[in-house]
Amino acid sequence: MDPQQNRPAFARFDVSEIAKSFPETADTMLLDTYLTREEAASARVFRVYRGTPAHYHATCDEYLYVVSGKGTFWMGDPSNAGEFAPGHLLFFKRGIVHSLPEILEGPIVFLSVDTPRREPKDVIFVNPEDGTPETFVHERPTAL
Repeated sequence: MDPQQNRPAFARFDVSEIAKSFPETADTMLLDTYLTREEAASARVFRVYRGTPAHYHATCDEYLYVVSGKGTFWMGDPSNAGEFAPGHLLFFKRGIVHSLPEILEGPIVFLSVDTPRREPKDVIFVNPEDGTPETFVHERPTAL
C-alpha cells in the first residue's frame, strides 16, 4: 500500500473483463473507468457510444490503445483522418484537436494512458455547442 495516497503500490487489471462490463447504451458520448490516478499518469478503459466532435485536452498527452472496434479518427485536422482497429495505438499531445467522427464497428473500447493524470472535466470542444464535459463522459467507479 502507498501510505501517502492510501492506494495499492501495484495492481493487475483484466482490460477485457472491464470492457465487457460496459452497458450497451449510454446517455453520454462515452463511459470510462479509471484504473489508476497517479499524479504523473492516469490509466483508463473507456467505451465510445457515438462519434465525438472536435475537442482537445488542456492538461495531458494521451495514448489510446484500441482494444475493440473500428472507426475513423483524426488529429490536428480532418485532412489526416484514418481508420483504426484493434491493436492500433493513437497518440497526441495536449492541446491537439482530435475527433472520432465515425464508428464503423462496435463496441469501440480504448485503453488510455494520460500523462500527466487527466481529470474527467478536461475536455474542451472546438465548437462549445457540441457539448460539455458532462455530456462527453460519465465516469464509472474506479477499478482500484
